Amino acid sequence: MKSQNYIVSRNGYNVSCKLYYEDRKAIGGVVLFGHGFGGHKDTKAAERFAQRALDKLKLCTVTFNWPCHGDDVRKKLRLADCDGYLTALIEDIRERYGDPRLFAYATSFGGFLFLKYILDHGNPFRRVALRCPSVDHYRIQTERIMTAEDMEKLQKGKEVAVGFDHKIMVDKTHLDEIRSVDLLHADFTPYMDDILIIHGRRDEIVPFDMVQAFADDQLIEFVPIDNADHRFQDPRAMDEAIKAILDFFGEA
Repeated sequence: MKSQNYIVSRNGYNVSCKLYYEDRKAIGGVVLFGHGFGGHKDTKAAERFAQRALDKLKLCTVTFNWPCHGDDVRKKLRLADCDGYLTALIEDIRERYGDPRLFAYATSFGGFLFLKYILDHGNPFRRVALRCPSVDHYRIQTERIMTAEDMEKLQKGKEVAVGFDHKIMVDKTHLDEIRSVDLLHADFTPYMDDILIIHGRRDEIVPFDMVQAFADDQLIEFVPIDNADHRFQDPRAMDEAIKAILDFFGEA
């Protein structure tokens, strides 16, 4: 498997991307991978998935950095910019690779952003796989990621560094934005046949029961993974998730 870093400059945005591929002249399908909060385009989870996607389905994978993540230069995390990045990437992939079959795979905060994009624009993907999606990201960020001290600082108009291994600067405007997005009461049933949700039963960040209830309400296929935490650190659990995703993509 080969990889290449590149920049998508489109619609006023500059998005840092990485392509995993075998033959650039034979790209028939592309998976757009969205990392989680505090992640980056070079995540090992994306690389592991990309190799399997090439081996099984000959699908290339494009990863990228969300605003303020990885080497992205934006200073403020805004949902409009996240939306703009996805639009720019979808347009670029269609143009750059000859309108290939387009799939999506996103995790955690990335899942939240992809679902919001689908809600706002419709579904541009043949199939969408979400691993541990943060379907109520305001609750997850305020109850599972941020501290009470963080909240107090934000309410005073200060910025705070939020996250685990890689922290992201956020402000009250970002918090207000994610609070305004109500995925739990939105209607995704028009897209239910094209969405798969995978969730670890031991997820310590995004509650398993919350996401299972969301999937049930939306009639979306839901695959529980018994020994998986939020990051799917057990290689066997990750392999089980990847297999389920590629089986789902392979049916399209």
